[in-house]
Amino acid sequence: MSNMLKTTLFLALLTGLFIAVGGLVGGRSGMVMAFGLALVMNFVSYWFSDKIVLKMYRAQPIEENQLPVVQRIVRNLATRSGIPMPKLYVIPSDSPNAFATGRSPQHAAVAVTEGILRIMNETELEGVLAHELSHVLNRDMLISTVAATVAGAISMIASIAKWGLIFGGGSRDDEGRSANPIALLLAVILAPIAAAVIQMAVSRSREYQADASGAQLTRNPGGLASALSKLGQATQAIPMDANPATAHLFIVNPLTGRSLANLFSTHPPLEDRIARLRAMRV
Repeated sequence: MSNMLKTTLFLALLTGLFIAVGGLVGGRSGMVMAFGLALVMNFVSYWFSDKIVLKMYRAQPIEENQLPVVQRIVRNLATRSGIPMPKLYVIPSDSPNAFATGRSPQHAAVAVTEGILRIMNETELEGVLAHELSHVLNRDMLISTVAATVAGAISMIASIAKWGLIFGGGSRDDEGRSANPIALLLAVILAPIAAAVIQMAVSRSREYQADASGAQLTRNPGGLASALSKLGQATQAIPMDANPATAHLFIVNPLTGRSLANLFSTHPPLEDRIARLRAMRV
């Protein structure tokens, strides 16, 4: 099954969960209210994500006379992809990592840490930067925002139901009928967990897709595979002080070693990603 098809199925599952939980807990009016609030919060973040995230990590613009290798690689990849040259930034961190952000290829930014520039050779760095440009080309910011919006709406509905249970009000649908208290309790507990798991699955499918797209862009999957192998070891040795809300943006999970479980990881296992790349033929 292709990664795009998996993403579509995961988003359909998330939407179905939202409809089921919303209908049980708050009826149509509750669903509309929760979805509207989540939509506003997440799409404001989507629109200004580049400025927010870059400022969060104290990213500095790469000037025209700085880091010529990075500039040349990204310019070549952007030309090959038919997109404008994205803005480039460097993050003052020894932990090796990189991310791309921006709502479209016309508003894209790519950031690399000082640490990744120290450990990568040019072929590996090209693989990393191609992966990040692929996120821009694949509109992954939009996809992740849609997933976050629906998951956030589910969490809001569950939270409303929780307070209703605490204060004894229960929940009623649009016709005034009371919800089944057992089903309501299960929804309050399980729905946010299920939504988070599906949202993480969307993120993991987009990472696989960016790996594949990046390898096709460079026509050298071995370069990215080698880069991921280095990153897996280096991020363990030099962890990054990263915000969990932005972990999905990075090429490798900056929270490696601190996750509660692989089930909730925003990234697939590195060993699996490397194996897929080594098996690719381009």
